[in-house]
Amino acid sequence: MKKLYFILSLFCIGMTVTAQNEHPHNHHNHIHPNDSTDVFYKHLKLNELVVTGVTGDTKLKNSTAPISIVSGKELRQTTSTNIIDAIAKQPSVSQITTGSGISKPIIRGLGYNRIIVMNEGIRQEGQQWGDEHGIEIDGQNVNSVEILKGPASLMYGSDAMAGVLILHGAPILPEGEMKAQVSTEYQTNNGLFDYSLNIAGHQKQFVWDARFTDKMAHAYKNKYDGYVPGSQFKERAGRLMLGVNERWGHSHLTGTIFHQTPSIIEGERDEMTGDLECVTSDNKTYAKALPFQQINHYKAVWDNSLNLPKGWLKAIFGYQQNQRKEYEDSEDEYDLYFKLHTMTYDVRYLSQEWDGWKMAGGLNGMWQQSLNLGEESLIPEYKLFDIGGYATISKTMDNLTLNGGLRYDHRHINFHSRNFEGISGSIGAVWNICRHTNIRLNVARGFRAPNMSELGSDGIHEGTLRYEIGNHELKPEYSWQADLGLDFSSELISAQVAIFANRIENYIFAKRINEVMEEGFLTYQYMQGDARLLGFEAGFDMHPVHRIHFENTFSYVDAQQLHQTEEAKYLPMTPAPRWTSELKYEITHHGHTTFNNAYVALGLECNLAQNHYYKVDNTETRTPSYTLLSLSAGTDINIHHKKIAEIYVTADNLLNRAYQNHLSRLKYCDINHATERQGVYNMGRNVVFKLVIPISL
Repeated sequence: MKKLYFILSLFCIGMTVTAQNEHPHNHHNHIHPNDSTDVFYKHLKLNELVVTGVTGDTKLKNSTAPISIVSGKELRQTTSTNIIDAIAKQPSVSQITTGSGISKPIIRGLGYNRIIVMNEGIRQEGQQWGDEHGIEIDGQNVNSVEILKGPASLMYGSDAMAGVLILHGAPILPEGEMKAQVSTEYQTNNGLFDYSLNIAGHQKQFVWDARFTDKMAHAYKNKYDGYVPGSQFKERAGRLMLGVNERWGHSHLTGTIFHQTPSIIEGERDEMTGDLECVTSDNKTYAKALPFQQINHYKAVWDNSLNLPKGWLKAIFGYQQNQRKEYEDSEDEYDLYFKLHTMTYDVRYLSQEWDGWKMAGGLNGMWQQSLNLGEESLIPEYKLFDIGGYATISKTMDNLTLNGGLRYDHRHINFHSRNFEGISGSIGAVWNICRHTNIRLNVARGFRAPNMSELGSDGIHEGTLRYEIGNHELKPEYSWQADLGLDFSSELISAQVAIFANRIENYIFAKRINEVMEEGFLTYQYMQGDARLLGFEAGFDMHPVHRIHFENTFSYVDAQQLHQTEEAKYLPMTPAPRWTSELKYEITHHGHTTFNNAYVALGLECNLAQNHYYKVDNTETRTPSYTLLSLSAGTDINIHHKKIAEIYVTADNLLNRAYQNHLSRLKYCDINHATERQGVYNMGRNVVFKLVIPISL
């Protein structure tokens, strides 16, 4: 198998990225690349893309940190049921799923509170410690995604050990413009239907952006299980941004609302037939069914930027309220109710460049309070205060860029009055060997304080079907990670390979103990040890002839706990090695025809067998390999040289393959005694239709 990985890595070197990214200092200054699938643009303009998550605005070619970018066009062309699902095919990015409605990000084998998700300029704070909790963000509000891999960014503090997902909204329109957009989507497998309405404008100094989104889906189906009861969900979201843009800078006030009602898949089966048990006879109902969750997330953000003579001063303040209710026996009475209040603050200074030098520094953190308002309780109520300060500096010479920085974090949790503090930092270099080739090296130290679930759990965690016990003696996690990358881009070809090694001290994990706390549930307690993760991502993107585009990516991670038995050697929830490939034919491009930027593409996703898994007490099992095929097409529709619509059609899992992803929580549901297959399978064939209508006002 190791030889196979090596051969594939040589065959698939690299990964291409394109995006439309927002300038970090002024929300009315943006990179505006041609938002299309133009491979010529992708190759020649790659080095001109600007990323924001490292030390402010930095050209991608000068970034020492490993970063991927997903553009708005790519997001619209991708089949997904939520925003994490939409980016989960990026190299070294995966997702823990519970059906089609709930996804949690994994970066290079690490997830949960080891990843920070940034949205509207602040960190998203919900119930990310739980397996069955998703990200409460409307994907229609996301215009592009920046993926930082590893503890390479100093601007975010504790919990950014595995990486950061920065979800960028649409850029502010140029002054004098006002636009609207209507979009809708339908998926045949689970009947997912959504629509989104948006209007934005910039008149004189005033700017605004408003959106409303509605989404619903009934149970999905696959070849082995038929329809999967409890996989239906509804979602409704709204956003309003009002602000002013002046010569001195900007001030924007944004409010968002996110409501989601996902039913819970229990996977219980009839002993005789093996069929999944259902509380309703209608598998295509959009109505909720017991048990289900009710999730409400409210957010208010005040974003300010002041233009100074030699730099920018930014101040962002946010308030979030997350409500999670779980209904088990009655639609009128909740059994569990977490209510989380979070206030975040971020004040930073970013300098202009002088003689190749740039610097940034800031102070940020949060205050948090969690309340238990239901009959059941898994984690105790708590209050948290977090503060951190950092400083970074970079120097760009002719063909060499150097950067580095330090950060100090302090976190206080009133549970047993615990204090956690840590120093993190990074140092890196990029050597632009020539116009087409760059070498990157980065070494970073990360820090993460344990969360309240790990410290204070004491009860049945229904989502994991186990009784969990916290450990109030846990220490913070510290990591050392080294990244080495080589990338090449030209007019006809682009390639990249990146390898990484990550060593984590005090790695926190849940281990089974031989003590029965509740009949029918295994008991797990949080412990600590040391871990190491090794891996790489690679690919190859080629434009051999006009209109033909061939792209391959491959990613692999080996995640192990040190000083453990053979059964407990590998970290749980480690994604399988994955190879993706796409062959695209561009029918028309940058023309004045009615059907412009039209394309057709054949895609392949090959997940190799995951033989490295956490074997203790059958916590995890081996996952066999599987390959999925997809077919997609899309076009812009022009009338009188003006785009009036975008249309996309995609057929995922074209051959209706029955499979289980290694990171699917449903893989461990009840055994079907009629077939001896365990668990619930992922979604079968799914045909998706998307329509986007831009309107100029």
